[in-house]
Amino acid sequence: MVMASILSLSLTSLSLPNSQSLDPKKLSDSSSAGRSNSRSESCPSASSFQRRKMLLSSVAIVAGTLCSTSVRQMALAAEFVDMPALRGKDYGKTKMRYPDYTETESGLQYKDLRPGNGPKPKMGETVVVDWDGYTIGYYGRIFEARNKTKGGSFVGDDKDFFRFKIGYNEVIPAFEEAVSGMALGGIRRIIVPPELGYPDNDFNKGAPRPTTFSGQRALAFVLRNQGLIDKTLLFDIELLKIIPN
Repeated sequence: MVMASILSLSLTSLSLPNSQSLDPKKLSDSSSAGRSNSRSESCPSASSFQRRKMLLSSVAIVAGTLCSTSVRQMALAAEFVDMPALRGKDYGKTKMRYPDYTETESGLQYKDLRPGNGPKPKMGETVVVDWDGYTIGYYGRIFEARNKTKGGSFVGDDKDFFRFKIGYNEVIPAFEEAVSGMALGGIRRIIVPPELGYPDNDFNKGAPRPTTFSGQRALAFVLRNQGLIDKTLLFDIELLKIIPN
C-alpha cells in the first residue's frame, strides 16, 4: 500500500509542465507569436526531461528498496517458522501421535518404561513420585531433573520427592491420570498436550513445578509464547511410594 501511494504521488508530479497552454487565451496569444516561439512553447525543454528522468529514477529506487525490505522480512519469517523442533507440528495445534504409545480417551499418550509390580494408588491416597520434565515440542529442553537413578529401590527421606493426593486436583490433569493408572515401582513416560497441562499456561497454577530457577524460566518461556511454540511436554514419572489414608 505504501508503494502504491508513492507511485501515485510520483505519477501526479509527472504531469506535463506546459498543460496550462490549453487555456484559450494563451492559445490565441501563442498563435500570433512567431513560428519559432510557437515550436518552443509546444515542446518540453531539455531540463524538463531531465527533471522527469531524475524523478522516475528516485521512484524506482524507493520501490526497489521497499521490495527488497519485504523480501528480507519474508526470508526472516520463513527462517523463524522452520525451526526443526516445530516442523510438522503446526505450533502445537496439530496433535502428534506416537505409534509406540498408548492413547487414552482424554488424549494423554503414555508408555511404561518399566511396569510396576505393586498395587495401584486409590482415591485419596498420597503418592510419592520422582519425575523429570522436558519441553518435547521445543528442542527437548529439560526443566526438571532430579538426577536420581530410575529403577533403584526407594530409600531415604521421601521429603526429597514430590507427593500429592490422588483425586484432589493437586496436579495437572495428565499427571493425575498417569499416576492413577500406575502400579507401585513402575516408571511411566507421558506425552502431555497443552489441554492436559498447566492451566492458563502458568506453571504456578498447577503441579508439579520446576524446583530450580533455570527450570522455571525454561518452562515459563514455552508456556507464555502462545501461538509461537509447541507446548507439548514430556514427563518421566516413577511411582516410589503409596501412603494409605
